[in-house]
Amino acid sequence: MTGLRYALIAMTVLIVVFTVAAIADGGINLITPFLTPILSLSWQGQFNIDFTCYLVLSGIWMAWRGDFTSGSIALGILAPPLGILFFAPYLLYLVGKSKGDPRRLLLGVHA
Repeated sequence: MTGLRYALIAMTVLIVVFTVAAIADGGINLITPFLTPILSLSWQGQFNIDFTCYLVLSGIWMAWRGDFTSGSIALGILAPPLGILFFAPYLLYLVGKSKGDPRRLLLGVHA
């Protein structure tokens, strides 16, 4: 789990730095750059759709992992729009909470 922890920390730092740079360069407008490639049916649009599906799936997993309680549903709703900026720190928290047990980490209340 140590490797996973380091990877999650690195992902969080990387995305924070990249997000700050992107906002400094282009502002907070992310809807237009995200939707334009989708509407043009380009490869970037295909990637955006694929990535969105992954983000929605991660949100469903978060809600399921917590047995669809109001708190876990809230986490599941936050996951897609916030992406790895939210998901990596949350997984880092779960790694600590699960004491390194992969079963508890992945299954939550279902373990």
